[in-house]
Formats: sequence, C-alpha cells, structure tokens
Amino acid sequence: MARTYDDPCGLARALDLIGERWALLVVRELLLGPKRFSDLRRGLPGASQSMLTSRLADLEAAGVLRRRHLWPPVGTSVYELTDQGRDLEPALVRLAAWGSRSALTSSAELSVDALALALKTTFDAGAAAGLDLRCQLHLDGDGLLVTVHDGQLDVTRGRDDDADLAIETTAAGFRALIFAGTTLDDADATFHGDRDGIARVLGLFPRPTVGPTVGPTVGPTVGPTVGPNGGHARSRVDEPVDNSA
Repeated sequence: MARTYDDPCGLARALDLIGERWALLVVRELLLGPKRFSDLRRGLPGASQSMLTSRLADLEAAGVLRRRHLWPPVGTSVYELTDQGRDLEPALVRLAAWGSRSALTSSAELSVDALALALKTTFDAGAAAGLDLRCQLHLDGDGLLVTVHDGQLDVTRGRDDDADLAIETTAAGFRALIFAGTTLDDADATFHGDRDGIARVLGLFPRPTVGPTVGPTVGPTVGPTVGPNGGHARSRVDEPVDNSA
C-alpha cells in the first residue's frame, strides 16, 4: 500500500496492512475457507471489480491471503487466508461485536459469511449450557454447520446429512429468524428435527443492545417477545435497535 501512518505503534502498523476500505470485509468472506473471485464479488456486492482486485493484491502482498490454483477438473484459482490472516479472526469477532452495538444505517442484506460472523459475535455461552448438537443451515445454496458443544460454538462451511437439526431458507430469512423476531410458524423456511430444539438454537444468539443513536437509522426497529412456539413472536415497535448483529 502506498499510504502509511509512519507510526511505530503495533496498531498503526496493523492498519498499514489491513486498514484500507474493504480489506477486513475480504478477510471476513474468507474466514470459513477459500473462495473464487466471483464468490467474493457475490459476498461483497458493493465493491467494484477493480476495487476488489486491488484490495486482494494488497492483502496478498501483506501476507494476509494467498492465491492458489486448483488443477483440473476444477481448473480455477481461489483466494485463501494464510496463517497470519486467520490470526485476525478473534479481532474481527470483537470488532464486529463492538460495531453491532451501533445504530443500523444500511438496508442491505448480510452475506452468508457475514451471518456466520454475526453468530459468533452474539453467541450466548450461558444459554448453551448442557446443549450438545449440530444444526445444518442451507442458505441460498450455501451450507453452514453450526455445532454447539460444552458451551462452545463452532461454525464451519460444509454439509452434514447426519446433523441433529436442519434449517433451509435464504440468508435474509435466517437473519429474520435470528434477529428480527420472525416465528417458526411465520418463517419462509423448512425445518427438520425437533422444533423445540430449533427454537432453542435460534435463542442462543440474542440481539445486541444498541447504545445512543448517532446518525440516521433505517426504518422502524423492533424489540422481541417470546412466541408460543418457543421462537420469537411478532415484535412490537419500540426503540432503535440493531437487528443485523
């Protein structure tokens, strides 16, 4: 990168490498594994092709990611995080948790990988006590496996046909289930497995409490109540909150 803070502080040196616009969102999109350029474009629709190309080159030069060629029959290239890049995950989770307490100012949808990060930032380990299960998520043709064990959460990309529970919907539909108060009965989704178990899984991710509103928010926001089926009930309009996590 051409610009530098010229500051010996470790934070400034980190920002010299990953502080440019879109850089950390590229890292977010790669936390669950390698992606093709077209996959990254789909997860980051607001980034132009030239911007994304430039940011990938910057991050590769910084040692955060690498480009790897897959041999036939795949015959394409993918981008993946290096060990140094993967070391950024705890910082991204903490930063995302911090950001989720600010007012929502975007009406855009979350990518599947952004949803995966949201699950990690909002997971309530106390509510998961005694819970041991695997929940398969089918979201917009993508697959995430959510594993809860011993109060710990693991989210990976992939498919497990032997998972205890399964939810099939869109990324927007799952976001509504988790953060917007949509009930299981009202959701545009297909559920497999015990509905009480599904409701409990969805309840492991409480919506963050938002601090004082700064700047505009997007539309009315809602506060959740508990529905009769164990999920979130239709929510009442209350005070500005962030339902994106």
